[in-house]
Amino acid sequence: TCEDHPDSDHLHVTTVDLGTGEPVQIVCGAPNVAAGQTVVVATVGTTLYDGDKEFQIKKSKIRGKESFGMICAEDELGIGTDHAGIMVLADDIKPGTPAAEYFNVESDYRLEVELTPNRVDAASHYGVARDLKAKEWCLICQNEKQGEYPEVSVPDASGLTTDRTDGAVTVRIEDEEGCPRYSGVTIRGVEVKESPEWLKNLLTAAGQRPINNIVDITNFVLLGIGQPLHCFDLDHVKGEEIIVRTCEKGTRFTTLDGVERELNEADLMICDAEKPMCIAGVFGGLDSGVTEGTKNVFIESAYFNPTRVRRTARRHGLSTDASFRYERGADPSVTVYAARLAASLIKELAGGEICGGVIDVLPAPIERKELDFSLTYCNRLIGKELPGELVRCILKALEFDVTETEDADVLHLTVPTYRVDVYRPCDVVEEILRVYGYNNVEIGDEMHVSLSQRGATDESYDMQQTISEQLTAAGFSEIMNNSLTAVSYYENSELLPLANCVRLLNPLSNDLGVMRQTLLYGGLESISHNVNRKMPDLKFYEFGNVYRFNPEKESSAEKPLAQYSERMELGIWITGKKEPASWNVKAEEASVYDLMGVVNNILRRLGLQPAAVTTTQSSDEIFSAKLDIASRSGKHIAEVGIIRSSILKKFDIEQSVTYAAIDWDSLFKLTAKNRVTYAELPKTQPVDRDLALLVDKSVRFADIDAVIRKAERKLLRDVRLFDVYEGKNLPAGKKSYAVSMKLQDNEKTLTDKQIDASMSRIIEALKNMGAELR
Repeated sequence: TCEDHPDSDHLHVTTVDLGTGEPVQIVCGAPNVAAGQTVVVATVGTTLYDGDKEFQIKKSKIRGKESFGMICAEDELGIGTDHAGIMVLADDIKPGTPAAEYFNVESDYRLEVELTPNRVDAASHYGVARDLKAKEWCLICQNEKQGEYPEVSVPDASGLTTDRTDGAVTVRIEDEEGCPRYSGVTIRGVEVKESPEWLKNLLTAAGQRPINNIVDITNFVLLGIGQPLHCFDLDHVKGEEIIVRTCEKGTRFTTLDGVERELNEADLMICDAEKPMCIAGVFGGLDSGVTEGTKNVFIESAYFNPTRVRRTARRHGLSTDASFRYERGADPSVTVYAARLAASLIKELAGGEICGGVIDVLPAPIERKELDFSLTYCNRLIGKELPGELVRCILKALEFDVTETEDADVLHLTVPTYRVDVYRPCDVVEEILRVYGYNNVEIGDEMHVSLSQRGATDESYDMQQTISEQLTAAGFSEIMNNSLTAVSYYENSELLPLANCVRLLNPLSNDLGVMRQTLLYGGLESISHNVNRKMPDLKFYEFGNVYRFNPEKESSAEKPLAQYSERMELGIWITGKKEPASWNVKAEEASVYDLMGVVNNILRRLGLQPAAVTTTQSSDEIFSAKLDIASRSGKHIAEVGIIRSSILKKFDIEQSVTYAAIDWDSLFKLTAKNRVTYAELPKTQPVDRDLALLVDKSVRFADIDAVIRKAERKLLRDVRLFDVYEGKNLPAGKKSYAVSMKLQDNEKTLTDKQIDASMSRIIEALKNMGAELR
């Protein structure tokens, strides 16, 4: 039965016969529920799944009415995507029939294989079975397992017959570098319909969504033997001709997802006599695919240049099952077999006539790689002596052709076409070792190592460790950002122009398209991430390389990388509160002076005294105000300043950020030869003297500090600025500095005469620079 819910305008109260005798009450909200229907019911206690989530059906009360289960839609059972209403089944099904029995669901296991980028040959059932066969052969050869050597077989497609000699499309390859082999077959008079249950179940178990019998067959072959296929609707192929070529740059092309894309002159395209139909090896066009009305098809089974496919896929931001395999290197030897297999299945499941047989355009033979392989070399590289028979067994199981030579130690190998990454003896050793088992190679009794002297790299690393410990002890956290960064950071920049970025040939995305020229932006990304998660008070530092391309330099055979440079930087960021607020300490915003103190402490720790550097004030497109620190010889060391709000806005940062960039390579060269020396503590007390100076507003404390240190080199120990005043009672354009100086002789107490003489020299030097005593 089915009645409207008394307290809802869309719910229904139903009674359902579960085949147990007494009907149960279920509240249902589906618009198509009606009395007399045969439906699928999840009873109380049933667990249903939604992706990675699961939920259990429980007895419930909905708007005052008890409900003892749920009447299910397709998507709730995981057998489809329809959620418009509940599933309504045929009336001849007996109530209480298990849904698994009705849908022919069987318990099974699915193995998910994690592949490394070079192992696309295992991206199929046949490829995985081939590796398992090799492992079985290895165990049998080692007498660790009994039985006959297993073999892996594929369906026989050799019996495919041609029904008509006419009606086949022609194929022409204009870009042979992009398409070394193109195979295919024409089938006319097919019936596009739903796939049989066995095929749909296999595809669903492998994670594929069944579409129709033609498309499902291409996916079945792809998963089975790893060869991508594409089916064209021949009624949309103009001129009955398939042409593999490129198009003019800027050509507009709409792909199967409805997105219009602008083609590059390097994009390999599958075209008819008038227009492009498909991006080769990547994605089909909007009008070329198979639909319910398709009657005639052409099955494409080709081998495309992996590099060309990879660059095209990255250029357009596309990733498909086909491009995944093509860009890593498909097997060029299976294109004809795959086309035959697909055609045989289409004849079986969709009918039709094979026209003209299988087409195979092969401009030049695809040679298999050959190499000589030494068993001694193999054992030396592995670190264990493997029996020669075992090595031969593994190689033959992996479909290598093994030929004996006059030298018993050397095997002549012909590499199978499916292993596109094997072309050196060491690659062959890797194949042997992964089948034999890395864990089966024991650790030897001896270890051979080379002793090397410490060099500049070691010294620099030790120095980094010292400064890292210092910064960490001061409350900083070390960060590590990606050396790849976004192109947009350097667009429209004069200080760090995009033209000076080191670009990636095949970027994964535009956000990782260039190498960084500065550590700044990575740190701002980290700050933004933390601030947006309620962590506003931050102190970060990072050691990292920055990169630059100089197009004005010329490369040569002797210096092929002359246009490229790489150097180490230390970036330091401070933002938010200097210290957290406490009952006796008020929260205070960190300033650029705090950061300058941190930088000065780093310089002092490395033995670079204040008198050894110069500072100048400036600003640029990144810093609203900054100090440039350089050695006395003018060598740039660091810059410290306040980041412009326009830069921070791009990272969604509203609070002030101060940043210091230290040229670590320059600093290391200046301080590497410095050595720490120790001396006894002074036996005497220091003498403090203060001066109040009236100076021009343009005068910086750094200028005062430099003059004082130059005037008194022997007794002066420290110079500090303890007060700055600008305002009333001062002449226009003037400010007041209060400076404290510490004088000391480590061996004997200073006399008034010595102190006065030092102060006289200092005061005279200050007057010469225009300062007045107040």
